[in-house]
Amino acid sequence: MSVGQHLLRPDADAQTRLSVTPATAGWEYLSFAVICLAAGETHEVMLPDQELAIVPLSGAGIVDVAGGASVSLERDSVFTEIPRVLYAPPRTALTVSTADRFEFAIGSAPAAGKYPLRVFEPSEMKSELRGGGTAYRQVNHILAMPLPAEHLIIYEVYVPRGTWGGWAPHNHDGRDGSPYLEEVYYFRMDPPDGFLMQRNWRDDEDFDEVFVAHDGDCVLVTKGYHSTVACPTSHLYFLNYLAGNLLDEQRITPPCFNAKYTWIQDDWDKDAWKLPVVAVPST
Repeated sequence: MSVGQHLLRPDADAQTRLSVTPATAGWEYLSFAVICLAAGETHEVMLPDQELAIVPLSGAGIVDVAGGASVSLERDSVFTEIPRVLYAPPRTALTVSTADRFEFAIGSAPAAGKYPLRVFEPSEMKSELRGGGTAYRQVNHILAMPLPAEHLIIYEVYVPRGTWGGWAPHNHDGRDGSPYLEEVYYFRMDPPDGFLMQRNWRDDEDFDEVFVAHDGDCVLVTKGYHSTVACPTSHLYFLNYLAGNLLDEQRITPPCFNAKYTWIQDDWDKDAWKLPVVAVPST
């Protein structure tokens, strides 16, 4: 269910909870969906000209590869463990099934078929702590360089309650010397009754989007700088699928940061307030 061109809310009654395609997003490369299977249900996919990657979100499922092996994907929760990720090249027929319940994300991008079917294990994935102060977060590179793909890049980010992700703000819309990458943000919150806010903007044109999103929502980043903040009572997880004009090893290319705010990266505590700021006069 869509509430706006770039903010999507899930359909809790459908097998496909969320769906983003180049046609619906107005971009060129990236497709993304969240699928939830009940016991006995299946999801089949075969993309003739796209690579794809499946990220388990909760539950357990089996991915049967036509003419090949079966791959088990399982995850208790996005908040408790790093996932195995299944990568498949174009022209690979997959059938996903579950004996109980299985929720997973699937994203794809155009590809020639350079890389084989592969399962990326958590032990292969880089994990880092970024930022500081009220912008301290964990970033897991679950399908990013040096893990191979043609166009796809995937991160999982953990933002403590009341703090920011993506600060200093950055952009990757092909301007200011940045690469061109389309991106989805898929959000989960713990506890799930909280909310977050995301801003996408440019400071050289009339483009400024501010979204209030909730557990299970998705925001599209079509251009501009972007940052996200969690409310003070819920921790925030977001899953980023990206794809654009970076190919193979070029996927390591960083975005461009907003120079007005990068000073804080040298000292996250610089000029931090200690309360009270203004003294109350004695009587």
